[in-house]
Amino acid sequence: MDIDWGALGTVFVVALVAAVVLTVLFAYGIRGLSARETAREQGGSGAAAFTGSIVCFAVCAAVVAYGIYLIAA
Repeated sequence: MDIDWGALGTVFVVALVAAVVLTVLFAYGIRGLSARETAREQGGSGAAAFTGSIVCFAVCAAVVAYGIYLIAA
C-alpha cells in the first residue's frame, strides 16, 4: 500500500484554508449583526452592516453546500 503524499498534502491545505475562510466569514457575519444592533441603538438604520452579514452567511452556506455536494458526488 502506497500513500500519495502530494495528494494528502493538497487535501490538508485545502481543508485548512476552507476552515479558516469559513470561520472568518462567519465571524464577520456575526460582527455585522452586532454593528447593526449598535447602529439601531444610536438611531441609525444599520442596513449596510446587515447586508454585509447576510452576504457573509450566504457565502458560508454556499461553501458548506458545495462541500456536501463534493462528498455526495
